[in-house]
Amino acid sequence: RLPGWDQPDHERRCRARLAAGGAGGAAAAAAVLVPLCSVRGRPALLFTLRSRRLAGPHSGDVSFPGGRRDPADGDAVATALRETREELGVAVAATSVWGQLRTLPDRHGMTVAPVVANLGPLEALTLNPNPDEVEEVFTLPLAHLLREENQGYTHFRTASGYGYTLPVFLNGPHKVWGLTAIITELTLELLLPGRYPGPGRRGGGSLRRCRSGFALVVAPHPLLQLGAEV
Repeated sequence: RLPGWDQPDHERRCRARLAAGGAGGAAAAAAVLVPLCSVRGRPALLFTLRSRRLAGPHSGDVSFPGGRRDPADGDAVATALRETREELGVAVAATSVWGQLRTLPDRHGMTVAPVVANLGPLEALTLNPNPDEVEEVFTLPLAHLLREENQGYTHFRTASGYGYTLPVFLNGPHKVWGLTAIITELTLELLLPGRYPGPGRRGGGSLRRCRSGFALVVAPHPLLQLGAEV
């Protein structure tokens, strides 16, 4: 049985794991909120599709709400909560924050702090997405993310010949990949230690050539290099 976010023992264990990780004090140039929620009683994660009105490489990407740290932000949690309020029109209480996953680099080397918070039942929220920043809001049930047929990886090779692999989550409204997929994988490992090996922890799979120059493998990948360009 999958845990619900409203189970006090499960929340307590996750908060303890995050605190033990020691990431709460890590400085970062940006932060994202990893929004846990429930949809019709089923645990899920909430994602956004960035507006195509935005300039830059992340336009139209699947992401978590977040952005660069403001000088007035006290810490990564403050950045994540402020950005979520600006993007989704939702004021997330600080008491809903469980903690912070380890800081990760994005494709440009900017450090990003993922902040995990429980938004509760989606039906009880009034979302008001900012159309200048968010094109779409969608959720993926925890059960969907855990099915092997929905897990895969992408394999990239740079012009200099350096290759790396990243997880990808398939068969939802939009493909979840890049840094957002890495954070999703780390979140699943937090929520279900021992039950979620993740595509980055299994072997096997075969490459399929794609027009975009990388190979999409609808099978688990053998290696996840968190320090690689994403």
